[in-house]
Amino acid sequence: MTAQNQELTKAQQYNFNKLQKRIRRNTGQAIADFNMIEDGDRIMVCLSGGKDSFTMLEILMSLQKSAPISFELIAVNLDQKQPGFPAHVLPEYLESLGVEYKIVEEDTYSIVQDKVPEGKTTCALCSRLRRGILYRTAKELGATKIALGHHRDDILETLFLNMFYGGKMKGMPPKLVSDNGEHVVIRPLAYCREKDIIKYADMRGYPIIPCNLCGSQPNLQRQAVKLMLNDWDKRFPGRIETMFRAMQNVVPSHLADFSLFDFKSIDKSSGIINGGDIGFDKEDIAPQVVEDEDLVMEFDPSLQLNVTNI
Repeated sequence: MTAQNQELTKAQQYNFNKLQKRIRRNTGQAIADFNMIEDGDRIMVCLSGGKDSFTMLEILMSLQKSAPISFELIAVNLDQKQPGFPAHVLPEYLESLGVEYKIVEEDTYSIVQDKVPEGKTTCALCSRLRRGILYRTAKELGATKIALGHHRDDILETLFLNMFYGGKMKGMPPKLVSDNGEHVVIRPLAYCREKDIIKYADMRGYPIIPCNLCGSQPNLQRQAVKLMLNDWDKRFPGRIETMFRAMQNVVPSHLADFSLFDFKSIDKSSGIINGGDIGFDKEDIAPQVVEDEDLVMEFDPSLQLNVTNI
């Protein structure tokens, strides 16, 4: 190996370690902030074969080794019998990790093809069927939590989708009770950026399984929102971080939902409502500086201090 290749390898390892540390830190912080994992939990980690779920499983396994509490992990994949699905990939990978796992085989593909008219999107019915099977599996396995691989970008995209198309200020909760009322669902990657996960998955070389085997078209509305946010991120670094911070810093008195704030009872005796509104003029907003960690200078071997020359 040449000296140049050695330096390149050293730089790659440095950048990988930094990226892994950031994802691990963000995941650990989300788990702590929302009390996602508790002592004695048995976590069913939903593994789709995509970059997000692979990353989530690996990071949770890493945190499991150093956590001050004890919890179990069991990886679960649903084989929906889609044509071309490489059924051997995930079992081989999970065996290599030494993690407990279960492959659930259910032919939902045929059901969806039979029920949904040609040309119509299959995603809604497929999602409903998949959700029911995973809830049933969690119960059978004695899982106390179900972990999904949604990340910060998914949460923001959902917020804008609901604002643009649904008329709601509603995102994607990091922790919730399942719609059948029987399970707690967690999203440990809630603080992680998608671009970090993409880089990490590429560096790790995960055996990614394509998500379009069923032939369904992507959600065009979500695609449009994703493109919009990606464009903002390129033109205004740090904006994604600022917008996500806003989701954690809500001021109900300065919105217009009277179910969240009692506007009708306001009179002179109510006093000043905190939040910064000055009544007659539009408020000046002081920019919130939030560092985009992706812009922090990466390791450059040429900038190393050579102590032998001192």
